Amino acid sequence: MTGFVIVLVALALLLLYGIGVFNRLVALRNRYRNAFAQIDVQLKRRYDLIPNLVETAKGYLQHERGTLEAVIRARTSALAMLQAATAAPGTAAAMSGLGRAEEGLAGALGRLNVVMEAYPDLKANTTMLQLGEELTSTENKVAYARQAYNDQVMEYNTYRQSFPQTILAPVFGHPTDAAMLEVADRDRIQDAPKVDF
Repeated sequence: MTGFVIVLVALALLLLYGIGVFNRLVALRNRYRNAFAQIDVQLKRRYDLIPNLVETAKGYLQHERGTLEAVIRARTSALAMLQAATAAPGTAAAMSGLGRAEEGLAGALGRLNVVMEAYPDLKANTTMLQLGEELTSTENKVAYARQAYNDQVMEYNTYRQSFPQTILAPVFGHPTDAAMLEVADRDRIQDAPKVDF
C-alpha cells in the first residue's frame, strides 16, 4: 500500500511539473507575440508616414522620380512582409522576410535623404520638417520594439531549449524555436536611419 501511494504521489508531481512547463511555454510565447504586435504598430505608423513624405517631395524632386518610386516599392514590399509576419510571428521565414524588406526600405529612404540634400527649399519645408521629426521618432520606437521582441524571443528559446523542456515542448505544441527579427545590416540596427530635412 505504501508503494502504491508513493507511485501516485510521484505521478501527481510529474503531472504538476508537466502542467507548469506547458503554462510557462504558453506564457513566454504570448509575450513574444505581444512584443511583435508592438513592432507591428510602429511599422504601420512608419509605413503610413512614407506616402506623405513622398507626396511632399514630389513637387521638388521632379527629376528624381526613380528615387521616389523606389521608396514606394520598398514600402509596399515591407508592408507585405509585415502582414506575413503578423500572421506567423516568430517563424523563421516570416522574420527573415521582414528583416530583408526593412533593409530594403532603409536603403531606399537613405537614398531619398541623399537626394533631398541637393534641394534646400525642400529641406526647409515645414511639412517635411514635421514628417522628418515624426519619422525619426517612429524609427526610435521601432528600434525599441524590435529589441523588446528579440529579448522575449531569447527568453522563450532559452526556456524551450532547456532540459527537460526540450523534450516536452514538441509534445505541448512548441516544436521549434522562435526567430528573432534581425536586419541584414547590423549597423542599421544600432543606428536608426537618420532623416534630416
